[in-house]
Amino acid sequence: MLKRSLGAIYPIFIFFITNLILLSCSRVLLGLWQKERVDSVDGWLPMLLQGVRIDVSALCWLFAPLVIIALFLGGKNALGKGVDFIVRLGLTAFSTFIIFMEIATPPFIETYDTRPNRLFIEYLIYPKEVFNMLANGHLVALIVTLIFTALSAWVFWKFAKKLSQNLSYFSWKWRPVAFLLIGGLMFLGARSSLQHRGINPSMVAFSSDPLVNALTLNSGYSVMFALQQLSDEENSSEIYGKMDFEEIIKTLKDVRGRPESDYISSTLPTLTTNHATYQGKPKNIVIILEESFGAQFVGTLGGRPLSPNFDKLAQQGWLFENLYATGTRSVRGIEAVTTGFTPTPARAVVKLTGAQTGFFSIADVLSKQGYNTSFIYGGEKHFDNMASFFYGNGFQQIIDEGDYKNPKFTSTWGVSDEDLFDKAHEKFTALAKENSPFFSLVFTSSNHDPFDFPEGKIELYEQPQKTRNNAAKYADYALGHFFDLAKKSDYWKDTIFLVIADHDSRAGGAAYVPVNNFHIPALILGNGIPVQRDNRLVSQIDMPTTLLSLAGINANYPMLGYDLTKENPNRALMQYNKVFGYMREINGQKELAILQEKKPIEGFKYDTKNQVLIPTDIPEEMKNQALAYALWGSIAYKEKLYRSEPQNNAK
Repeated sequence: MLKRSLGAIYPIFIFFITNLILLSCSRVLLGLWQKERVDSVDGWLPMLLQGVRIDVSALCWLFAPLVIIALFLGGKNALGKGVDFIVRLGLTAFSTFIIFMEIATPPFIETYDTRPNRLFIEYLIYPKEVFNMLANGHLVALIVTLIFTALSAWVFWKFAKKLSQNLSYFSWKWRPVAFLLIGGLMFLGARSSLQHRGINPSMVAFSSDPLVNALTLNSGYSVMFALQQLSDEENSSEIYGKMDFEEIIKTLKDVRGRPESDYISSTLPTLTTNHATYQGKPKNIVIILEESFGAQFVGTLGGRPLSPNFDKLAQQGWLFENLYATGTRSVRGIEAVTTGFTPTPARAVVKLTGAQTGFFSIADVLSKQGYNTSFIYGGEKHFDNMASFFYGNGFQQIIDEGDYKNPKFTSTWGVSDEDLFDKAHEKFTALAKENSPFFSLVFTSSNHDPFDFPEGKIELYEQPQKTRNNAAKYADYALGHFFDLAKKSDYWKDTIFLVIADHDSRAGGAAYVPVNNFHIPALILGNGIPVQRDNRLVSQIDMPTTLLSLAGINANYPMLGYDLTKENPNRALMQYNKVFGYMREINGQKELAILQEKKPIEGFKYDTKNQVLIPTDIPEEMKNQALAYALWGSIAYKEKLYRSEPQNNAK
């Protein structure tokens, strides 16, 4: 009876219900796996009910094209048979995609503490690196995913064939009526709302735990929504609210507290003239960006005892004890330390089309002052679009995996950190002989999943060898190896070194922003650098401004970071997926303004001992500052305001 009543869309209807059940079962299983976190926010009922809303919406959008062609072109003629085949193929492909995404979800959650999202898409661009990482570190998950996906495709194909047999078809006069009725229901199901905007992830978010909110979605929807948002990244920060452009600029200037005379352009509102604290012969600058080396791995910052070399070096330089990363991706760390750009919900500027040339970087400033500028990496330079961004914005040379002859050890992500540092030392030694000033970004990779590093170099912290903690300890070993070389070199006396993490490892937890996972080490070393432990609240974006000052570089630039030789920022900016955190210390207490998509700004105290956020009232002034910082990046990118060239009508 049902088959006759539904006609050509009968197979689609059955697949719709089947996928709805499968997605709900997957959500229940994932919820049971994360039961403690779901229970802690009383999340079962809203997660399951709102999850059905999301699933219905996703399936309506996914199956709508099949409904249209089945209703209007289905029949018992040759065309109709072709349409039946297309519908069968579509049902199989769409359903297999749904199952594949759900099977791939647990290992993704284990690594990133959320469902597959934009990062899942970005990694698909680099199949070689990603496949090697999965094969070396997640082989069982890879095999299981491939087997179950292939099996699912076969089952769905057979099931669709069975459902497509002996179908009846509406007469032509009733097909428009059926389309209006069925199409109208699918449209309502797809929007799942009578409001101005259809359903989206923010409408079904109900808890302070981002993972539980993510479980409410399904992974196919999460990835497709992220893909759709990639096309609108110029306006990415508008999700947080609105503020007049003039008010944004005024607020940012008020926060900085610099005299108006420092601002030198009427068209680039944050462009300032800056005088270095050090006024001697300009020094070389080397930034050592340590992969995933969060404070949790650094003994001198209260972390695990994995960093004896860093701890020793910390007694010889300027250690920042209270510094926070701007994000959770390497490109976000690169963005912060080389451009000083404020984070946004969009991808980091390293990957954005409009930032590939003419975007401010300290490499561009230094190259114009006669510096040799380079990026030294052990992996593939094109990964994460680094080569395009660096070459287009002031970096004259890139050394990557192909430039190492007979490396001691090669892993999934390239040569070992020891090989990397040997190459950097070789490069710097040659430049010192030429008496050429230089700037270099040296980016490590050994401390990255699947944690490949040479045997016999360290006393393992735990078994087996390939663990996050052991890789962090090896990264510290390689760092010590480099500084043993550097201190004996000709370039040591003329160079400022910054050792800083790009981000922490595996940021996650039941909080809007897992503040503890943004705490990273930063250490400035070099001849003449004072030995001190600095407890001021500092952001990654304060590092490039400070380095230029320490190196004796007087320059005009648009960076909002503070020169830490002169100023006290007392603020940190943290981008965690679509959530923006703005932290300040008030009377010795860390307080945060949390900005979420299409929601009012909320205030929290950060309990550093228990690492939890506690709701509290925060001043309106702090909320305005947070919103100004959150909105600035997208506007600066869209309007091309982040440059160092004064305009013709500059002040």
